[in-house]
Amino acid sequence: MEWTTLAGTGLGALIGVGSTLLADRVRWRRDAADRDQRDRRDIYVTCLTKYRLAYEDMHAAATEHRDRDTLAAAVRQAFRTSGCDEARESVLICAPQELADVLEDVYATLRELLEVLAVGEPALDSPEFQEQRLRHGRAVWAARAAMRQDLERRA
Repeated sequence: MEWTTLAGTGLGALIGVGSTLLADRVRWRRDAADRDQRDRRDIYVTCLTKYRLAYEDMHAAATEHRDRDTLAAAVRQAFRTSGCDEARESVLICAPQELADVLEDVYATLRELLEVLAVGEPALDSPEFQEQRLRHGRAVWAARAAMRQDLERRA
């Protein structure tokens, strides 16, 4: 047997194995990036959903409890049981710093709404309360835009 035939066969095998390994590595990276993006999207959605549920539960508690003695406790309990603190911590660990800052703004406006609803002033139908809600809504929209940008950038 000639050595050139043996060398050619060995070189062909090396190229075949190398290209297979390279293709597998590229596929693994792509799959890992897809999983990472999907996980991040799920965390973002969970966070915003928990924030929304917290607001709705606090608002419902404020509507149901007109007695000042039970109002604050009911609103604070609604906030605590919403799960938004846990969702906030998850997203702050996973999100880039710019996005974490935007989400902290959303959380701050939610906490402001908590205090307003717990005190019962201003009234829920007042322009001052509506302005408070609008400020929170603007923060949520900014967070959504930042989340979309983050997900698109990493796609």
